[in-house]
Amino acid sequence: MTTAEGWTAAVRDRLAPGRLLPLGAAAEGAWITERAVREVVGRAAAAVRGVVPGTLRIGPADAPEEPESGALRITASFGAVAGRALPELAGELRSALLTTAEDGLGLVVAAVDLRVTDLLDAAPPEPDEGAAPPPGLTSPATDDPVALAALGVAGVAGVTDALGPPVRRGSDGVRVELAVTAGARPLDVARAVRTAVTAVAPEAAAVTVVVSELR
Repeated sequence: MTTAEGWTAAVRDRLAPGRLLPLGAAAEGAWITERAVREVVGRAAAAVRGVVPGTLRIGPADAPEEPESGALRITASFGAVAGRALPELAGELRSALLTTAEDGLGLVVAAVDLRVTDLLDAAPPEPDEGAAPPPGLTSPATDDPVALAALGVAGVAGVTDALGPPVRRGSDGVRVELAVTAGARPLDVARAVRTAVTAVAPEAAAVTVVVSELR
């Protein structure tokens, strides 16, 4: 793959938010895009010494008896570099994924499934740092009172429109889409945004917050 093709693929992936995953319990009305989760969890996997990350999927766990739990399953494949015992490596990787997803983001994780796809003598070379990075998402300008209330919450980096207008009103309530500042816990920020938005939109049947990006 050429640098241009790699850049194009990165842009395509960045612009494809994927499914929405619940932050906390599904009934809380706080959600985050799969793309945003993959970016953060993928970096945690890459930081484990001896791990070469492969495919990463985050989706609902097989728990039909608990439909409102919001529990998720992380499925990750990886290459293992020689020099560390596989059980030790897998244990550290599983811990890194769980800690990042639950403590760092606020997801409820029921299981982490790992699969070793390659046994490597050495780690592959780092990507070309001179390649142009994919462009970041922009924050649309808005004077909507709901958006302004969200922007006043600590940890909110901006409102976004990856899934549609930053604020969407309907018969079932109001939805606000936003970016969270890197380092802030998305679940905590989303809860605070719901409180702030409810105060300025009391007529809404429900308030839903969607985190589409971490900046």
